[in-house]
Amino acid sequence: MSSGFVSRVRLTRLAWISIAAAIATIAIKTLAWALTGSVGFLSDAAESVVNLATAIMALLILHWVARPPDAEHMYGHEKAEYFSAGAEGTLICVAAAGITFAAIQRLLHPAELKDVGLGIAVSLCAAALNLAVARLLIYAGKLHQSLTLEADGRHLMTDVWTSVGVVIGVAAVGLTGWKTLDPLIALAVAFNIVFTGVHLMRRSAGGLMDRALAPEELRDVQATLDRYAGPDVQFHALRTRRAGRRAFVTFHVLTPGTWTVRQGHDLIERIEADLHQQIENLTVTSHLEPVEDPRSFADVGLDRPASVPAAPPTGSAKGSRAEL
Repeated sequence: MSSGFVSRVRLTRLAWISIAAAIATIAIKTLAWALTGSVGFLSDAAESVVNLATAIMALLILHWVARPPDAEHMYGHEKAEYFSAGAEGTLICVAAAGITFAAIQRLLHPAELKDVGLGIAVSLCAAALNLAVARLLIYAGKLHQSLTLEADGRHLMTDVWTSVGVVIGVAAVGLTGWKTLDPLIALAVAFNIVFTGVHLMRRSAGGLMDRALAPEELRDVQATLDRYAGPDVQFHALRTRRAGRRAFVTFHVLTPGTWTVRQGHDLIERIEADLHQQIENLTVTSHLEPVEDPRSFADVGLDRPASVPAAPPTGSAKGSRAEL
């Protein structure tokens, strides 16, 4: 059984755990609202409905991402994770808007709370459940480089802070009798979770725009190339990007034109092997060029000039250009 299959099964199980936790917390928080009549608990329950929707979306995305490359998607389907993160960030902002609306309504029409102690106890049970699942999803998301799971976990973590804020507000209302404190706390929580939603949408946009690898990964790539650079070997046109779990690195290798294709190929094999040791789920594309040929320096940018004069022929096939 392949490690990829095992990883996919684990991620799918985690997504099902997230769905089960969302259903449980919806029921628990709805009970807390029914017991107390608190708009804070009501808004907290509404956010858990968003949690359920995003957990289901995460499960669907994980199934889609696991599909092998095909004729229409030759580089795989990993970028689907960015759509999931973007949608989840959007839903978080929608939830914040709903919480804000409910809080404003309660500010305009204050109401007495009842059974505050019991409602708080019930809400804390939901928060504890969400905290455990959120930490599990964030850890697994980072371990398996799954933006979908990490985003789902961070969303649940905002739900935990929402619950804590609501509990503090409801407790304060019970102690002071100040009715407007309940909706004010709900408003503060709504503004706080907007930042998480915006952060997820920014990460989604960055991935869809082919953002480069993280700085620490770029340093590892450059350090590997530097180890092989020398009087006879140069590198240029280094480009990187990430699509979900998969990382992409491309670069050109310039060697003397007198080298044989086997010499150049052996060098690149060693370089790529080292890069694969540095970064998991890496796809490397390398291009071998003779350093004496002006055309080797014409395609450093994304757009290559229409025509570049070639170097004088050497009379040997060893100076030919080969793409590996």
